[in-house]
Formats: sequence, C-alpha cells, structure tokens
Amino acid sequence: MTMLHDAPPVADAGPRRPEAILFDRDGTLILDVPYNPDPALVLPVPVAAEALRRVRAEGVRTGVISNQSGIARGLLVEEAVRRVNARVELLLGPFDVWRICPHGPEDGCGCRKPRPGMVLDAAEALGLAPEQVAVIGDIGADVEAALAAGAQGVLVPTAMTRPEEIAAAPLVAADLLEAVELLLGHAARAGGSLPAVAGFAFPPGPPVGVGA
Repeated sequence: MTMLHDAPPVADAGPRRPEAILFDRDGTLILDVPYNPDPALVLPVPVAAEALRRVRAEGVRTGVISNQSGIARGLLVEEAVRRVNARVELLLGPFDVWRICPHGPEDGCGCRKPRPGMVLDAAEALGLAPEQVAVIGDIGADVEAALAAGAQGVLVPTAMTRPEEIAAAPLVAADLLEAVELLLGHAARAGGSLPAVAGFAFPPGPPVGVGA
C-alpha cells in the first residue's frame, strides 16, 4: 500500500500519471445526501473546485462514475439524477464523460461498482485504455471497480469508509486535492498529511450518508 505519510520510501514506481481521472460523485466530489433529487442540496466538498482546476489545467480529462440505485429502488427518477448532475457541473465545471448505474445491488449488472463496467465504458468513450485512467472515490467499491478494470484507484476516506477498505486500498489520500496531486506527480504537498491507518482522523464536516 502507498500511504501519504512520513514513512520510508517503498520500492515501487508509484502511481502512473493518468490521461483521465474518473471521480465518484457522492462523498467524493459533493457531500453525500442519500438519494438526493434536489439540485439545491448539492454542496461540493471543500477542495473539489481547486482539485478539478488543477486536473484540467494539466490537460487531464475528467469524468464521473456514480452508483444511483435510488432509481432501481423507486426513490429517484432519472430526470432528478440528471438535474443533480447538471448542478454538479454548474458548480464544478464540465466533465468529459458521465456514467451512471441505475441498478440495485441485486440486479446483477456489470456496471454497478465494484464491478468495472462504468470504468471500462468511460475509458472507451474517452478513447483510452483502462490503464491510462485513474479513479478517485471514498469507499472500497470505487477502488475495487478501478482495479477490476485495470485502472488505478485512489481512496479518499470519509467517516463512512470502513477501516478494512482503507487498509486494502493501494493508494490513500487525505483529501481530494491530495489525491489528484498524487496522480499528477506533485509530491510536494503530499508528504506528512495522512496518519497511519489505525489513527486516521476523518475530515471535519457533517456526517455523510451511506453509499448508493
């Protein structure tokens, strides 16, 4: 595991600089309001705008991959999800690709994270191989989907991230800005900010809801 804390260097090549970064939506780009149909409730995480500015400034393309099982559960309609996504773009700028899984956990689809379908589909839409793509998310399913597709995965834990998900993630960052700087190769800010897993201090802010 590569951790962003004061530890001896490890004998690996580190993260590869991707051609595109795919972001989980709820809990990663915006605060997680479970099954949210209301664009007015969309609130970006504090460093999201700056993180995306840096990614776009370096010519790295961006996308969003999001489980939205509220559609399958009858708690959301697709139009409401589109309105919320439009609000995300209004606040954080346009993304090059969006992929949404509308299925529930029992539907057996290939797109719902931790399955790799959305990562593969987004990479294809961008004209990239999966290994040219990275995924940033807040739970283990995001990282698992990336690895299953052959992409890189970076975990940015929140209060909802389980300790075993943190321990299993190959790359862990303290916040979204640190995650993108790790992938872009900007190591200056990365050192010394993430404690060891056992003592991980979750970022401040209101509790977030469960994943979709």
